Amino acid sequence: MGTLIVIGLLGGLITGISPCILPMLPVIFFAGGVQGARTRNADDAGGTGTGGTATAVRTRRSLRPYVVIAGLVLSFSVFTLLGSLLLNVLGLPQDLLRWAGITLLVVLGIGMIVPRFETILERPFQRIAAFGAKRGAARQDRGAFALGLGLGVLYVPCAGPVLAAITVAGATGNIGIETVVLTVSFAIGAAIPLLVFALAGRRVAERVKAFQRHTTAIRTGGGIVVILLAIALAFNLPAAIQRLLPDYTGALQQRIDSSETVREALDLGGLVTDENRELSNCSNGAAVLEDCGPAPEIRGIDRWLNTPDGQALQLEAMRGQVVLVDFWTYSCINCQRSIPHINAWYNRYADVGEGFEVIGVHTPEFAFERETRNVIQGAEDLGVTYPIAQDNSYATWTAYRNRYWPAQYLIDSDGTVRHIRLGEGGYENTEKLIRELLADANPGVQLPEATTVQDATPLDEITPETYFSIKRVINYSGEPRYAADRQEFTLEEDQQQDTFSLGGTWEVDFQGATARSDDARVRLAYRSTDVFVVLGGEGTVESTVTTDGREDTRQIDVSGNPRLYPVLEGDGPSEGLVDLQVPEGVQVFTMTFG
Repeated sequence: MGTLIVIGLLGGLITGISPCILPMLPVIFFAGGVQGARTRNADDAGGTGTGGTATAVRTRRSLRPYVVIAGLVLSFSVFTLLGSLLLNVLGLPQDLLRWAGITLLVVLGIGMIVPRFETILERPFQRIAAFGAKRGAARQDRGAFALGLGLGVLYVPCAGPVLAAITVAGATGNIGIETVVLTVSFAIGAAIPLLVFALAGRRVAERVKAFQRHTTAIRTGGGIVVILLAIALAFNLPAAIQRLLPDYTGALQQRIDSSETVREALDLGGLVTDENRELSNCSNGAAVLEDCGPAPEIRGIDRWLNTPDGQALQLEAMRGQVVLVDFWTYSCINCQRSIPHINAWYNRYADVGEGFEVIGVHTPEFAFERETRNVIQGAEDLGVTYPIAQDNSYATWTAYRNRYWPAQYLIDSDGTVRHIRLGEGGYENTEKLIRELLADANPGVQLPEATTVQDATPLDEITPETYFSIKRVINYSGEPRYAADRQEFTLEEDQQQDTFSLGGTWEVDFQGATARSDDARVRLAYRSTDVFVVLGGEGTVESTVTTDGREDTRQIDVSGNPRLYPVLEGDGPSEGLVDLQVPEGVQVFTMTFG
């Protein structure tokens, strides 16, 4: 239990300082902090000073920042855990809570501008607002709890991957004391940075005289800010702003996600529920159709791409169609080799009978793959036109108990998973099963000719994918020890097969390795036909591949978003040595082979 509390608090704290909370900070600052500032009030003093002049005294400090955050924690916890379940039970749309929260913010904003209207709004929460406060403070706390409730509902989409287990538990009704403890601890962790910001707003308002002289204007301004936030949320404007910001908490989030302790405690990628229990009935890549139970619903999606107006798709609404759910990520070479087959199937069978649909569930492997603009560019580069579900919270990944990129789940017209393929290959067999399900769903339908995309899955034994992040490195062979730090590395003179070493100054972290000197180099002994590397930053990498005494040198111009670059594109299997001269500032994430 203690481990879950720590995990929840850490995950919440990271979320609380992430870009997703930035749109709420002005509201927290003004409506949660500034409006709760202690003011001088002669009416409440009950006395006069020298010469009959009223003596202004300070009122007791308002509890408004704490009341707002308490409402946020309660709302966030309840609706994150039970919101989806309640909406499903009542047959209500999943975005109802979001629109309810937006409406509540508008109403509260109007109340801040029109005090008489707020008086009516705050009556149900009057005891909470007045608890521990005198008259002056109680008046300042009006509507604070309701404001927190509204913000908590709108804060739910900000949940990170640590909340994947909570999302699945809430959606399936599998809620126990451990889930509640994790949810509340996460909510508290996420609220702490917001409370600090609210208290800072209160402190500024108490120390800056301009705030004291213009309390009515400040209150009105706070109401306008709340209404503007509601309007912005209604049009998804904060999301557009967030896409332009770097994911500065990505490395911290990735570190939490990759911890074996966290995975074991949360069952990330392995939570068995009544919804997905029968998936284990399927064997990987079976030659015939199997019965793997009902397909888990697509859930927890941050954004939909390639759908009309970004509308969400639901498997429940796609009965009658054959559906392929493909877990992928755009920089994964294994996924890149499988996507041409999926593109071909989608183009060939989309209009057959009741239709064939593909849903590409994009679950990120690296922090940069969380950025929507990067996913859009990656999809364009790969020619992906079918719907994409951006699964940054790993909610759908966890619902399917998935652990692989790529992974395909073939679903029949009744919503039952009939085939699972983990990893590359087996495309001819998968297409055969797609055709069989289309024929079953549409008796008498005339199927078009099968596709003829060449299978590029490596058949020979090749070097395994090589990671440069400290969380996943397995084949490093060099000096000093591979650890998170800036260090001077020494290249191996005799590089053992399927291992790598570094030379020069490198800074290693949970994403990869960044060159910090002009003499930074990577050396790797490979076995494959093709060699690729995922690079980020700006600069020219010089690649030298030595095979049987022959050298092949090329210049790799690195720019833009991190992506895959070819190092060697051979005519057949070979063994040799890859040397990369990496300019300062360029980051190396992974090397893949085919």
